[in-house]
Amino acid sequence: MKRIAFLATVALACMQTEMNAQTMTLRDTREDFVIGAKAGINGSNVWDEKGQSFTADPRVGFVGGGFVSIPVGKYLGIQPEVLFSKKGFKASGTLLGSGYTVDNVTTWLDVPVLLQVKPTSFLTVVGGPVYSYLLRQRETYTWVNSAVEREQEFDNDNIRRNRMGLMIGADFVAAPFIIGGRLGWDLQDNLGDGNTSQPRYKNQWLQLTVGFQL
Repeated sequence: MKRIAFLATVALACMQTEMNAQTMTLRDTREDFVIGAKAGINGSNVWDEKGQSFTADPRVGFVGGGFVSIPVGKYLGIQPEVLFSKKGFKASGTLLGSGYTVDNVTTWLDVPVLLQVKPTSFLTVVGGPVYSYLLRQRETYTWVNSAVEREQEFDNDNIRRNRMGLMIGADFVAAPFIIGGRLGWDLQDNLGDGNTSQPRYKNQWLQLTVGFQL
């Protein structure tokens, strides 16, 4: 009997420890004002193309920055974010009978302002507008075994640097950690005054991040 009682006591202690660990992991932060940081990757490409003679393929780039979660009651909130975001695309086509490739890399400052819907302590659904400001663009052209790289800092209005878009997604919360997924797309194309030889397109991207509540 003493041995059984001892084993039962150990089992209960282990169960209590596990329950405490789960309680800590799944701490409900829905009504907390939270500041956090996150980093991850964008899988980006273009859509709504016009005037291009190439086939666009996705490229992968870094994304990282910070966010603030502002509760509006227990089940709603607002989440502004500030992110440095790499986007772009890879393309291939034919020019004068020879194949060529283009590697387009753009660096953006993205500022989403997202509405939060928080049905549970571990799931937050988000969606809202995103303002994007183009910081830099680099394009590498390869044709007939030669490569030319061009980097632009945009001292004219031919390329639209300010764009509005939409973003939707979800965060999976195991406080203080957050795993997030986002789908975003531009509502405005890349052409500013239209006086450019570049094809018209809009960005779209799938974003995966890991965050930490500070």
